[in-house]
Amino acid sequence: MDLVGACRAFVSVSEYGGFTDGAAAAGMSQSVASRRVAALEQRFGEQLFERTSRRAVLTPFGRDMLAAARQLVQAADVLLEEAEAVKHKPWRLAVPAICSPSALARLVAEARGHGVRLDLRTAGPARRRELLQAQQVRAALLAVPAEGAPWSVPLGLAGARDCGVRRIYVETLRLGRGAPGPARRVWIQPEDDVPHIRDPLTRLRDAVGLRPAQVLAAPDLTAAAAEVLCSDDLLLCSRAQAAELALAWHPIGEMTPRRGYALTVVADGNPLPMEARLGEAITRCLGADEPAGAGEGKAA
Repeated sequence: MDLVGACRAFVSVSEYGGFTDGAAAAGMSQSVASRRVAALEQRFGEQLFERTSRRAVLTPFGRDMLAAARQLVQAADVLLEEAEAVKHKPWRLAVPAICSPSALARLVAEARGHGVRLDLRTAGPARRRELLQAQQVRAALLAVPAEGAPWSVPLGLAGARDCGVRRIYVETLRLGRGAPGPARRVWIQPEDDVPHIRDPLTRLRDAVGLRPAQVLAAPDLTAAAAEVLCSDDLLLCSRAQAAELALAWHPIGEMTPRRGYALTVVADGNPLPMEARLGEAITRCLGADEPAGAGEGKAA
């Protein structure tokens, strides 16, 4: 038995004093209201109404039960309203600060097409994790090792001038004895200042004999890009970022560093439904080179 529906019929009939008007007010047919009230009376083992040809009058038992039935109906209405509000509540998502405004706008627009209202929070890798742990967002695109990650973005080196080679080998940045000019530097922006990207590049620096100061972490992307634009320095970045900054981008000869991203939901929730709906949109927003969910077959 639909207890809430039966109580709704009971309350409405009592308020209107008859099954015809009461059923109409409750949005059901008279026959449905009669069946529901009858089922409720059978469940209680007592009559709720004295029925006449024109009126439905509450019995003493019915009068005693009316207040509780009304409370149940009101509670059910509140629950339904709350459920509807939650369904339309914005999905607060922490995303990388490197995503361009146009890419983020397209992500929000595509999400609406899937019935999802996004409220984006842009932040660096560490801050995104903090926001998620503090439950200030419902989900975050966290920086993770690229191997097996749902989204992967290849990185290379970009400079203000095209050096005329297909790949840039880090070892060519080594400054020989007596060489004029300052040593060329590689700048790591905050989005890539994470162990699985920074540490391999640092090990490569040491292996090919670069100076420690030739691979540096910048406080922000603007500062790093400015250093590159006014010198022969290089920026570790994606191809899309290089295009936005009007820099010449090249793959790294000795390695192929990659950003990896995983959608993580607060309180160990399941990210798969959101990935299924927004995976392609997130792929485009990140500039990833693999469709959402394709973690296999990536180059090492």
